[in-house]
Amino acid sequence: MGYKVTKTDEQWREELGDDRYRVLRKAGTERAWTGELLDEHRAGLYTCAACGAELFKSGTKFDSGCGWPSFYDSVNPDAVELIEDRSLGMVRTEVRCANCGGHLGHVFDDGFGTPTGLRYCMNSLSLGFQAADADAPAES
Repeated sequence: MGYKVTKTDEQWREELGDDRYRVLRKAGTERAWTGELLDEHRAGLYTCAACGAELFKSGTKFDSGCGWPSFYDSVNPDAVELIEDRSLGMVRTEVRCANCGGHLGHVFDDGFGTPTGLRYCMNSLSLGFQAADADAPAES
């Protein structure tokens, strides 16, 4: 896929810092239960930490108990790219930012009780958060 935002590996490393670079550009994973956005419950919008693209609305976030921020749907179908991942001896579906190709996490078809049945299990390091007005309800 041709991404809208392209930079050299050195540019990404310099802009993102070590931890975000490892996750977003090298498909790393932060440790469960350590992400800054895991317990974020305000209304707002989750964006790509690399390029700022809009990815998830706060109203689609739910507590899946997995240790990473979880969402049942992306902000729109074109916001993320889904790629088969056969690493670690299993088949999973990797989720990347469709705008810059940054690794966000994985999506699983086990989101019991969610409208889509999906669980987008994302790394906090891959995400930014833009809070809505204090009085605004969470949007789905």
